[in-house]
Amino acid sequence: MHIHLLEKIWLIFGVAMLAIFLTIIGISAFASGNQPPSDATLIDPTKVDQTKPFDKPGLKKIDDNRYEAVIVSQAFQFTPKDMVIPKGATVDFLVTSKDVVHGFEIVKTNVNMMVVPGHINSIEYTFKEAGEYLVVCNEYCGNAHHMMATKIKVVE
Repeated sequence: MHIHLLEKIWLIFGVAMLAIFLTIIGISAFASGNQPPSDATLIDPTKVDQTKPFDKPGLKKIDDNRYEAVIVSQAFQFTPKDMVIPKGATVDFLVTSKDVVHGFEIVKTNVNMMVVPGHINSIEYTFKEAGEYLVVCNEYCGNAHHMMATKIKVVE
């Protein structure tokens, strides 16, 4: 089989560009320490109510303009129900499930997690605008899945 000279040049160029691209990605991933987020922190889903900090779910102030929201998702509800957060506050969300896989999505933000029983999911978000934010379960969890929602109110 005969390959034309221009085809050989383009094949060599394409393979070289692929090698350069993969080298750059590999160096940036390993040398810079970039890693995908991990939910490696595990708890016993049958003992969520006895495991800190999920034994006292809710919102607590941990620093100046920084809060921690500990949330338990279970059978068509989020605990605590509604939360009030000041505008501009950064919130560290810690979420786990007691029973089945749930979702945790704050509508119109980039907060979106799959909440697996026994895993502690975490994400940080800064609320820059005042208003009401709807929190929904976006993973089908049973017959009353469509009723699983709560609100976060961000005030001035």
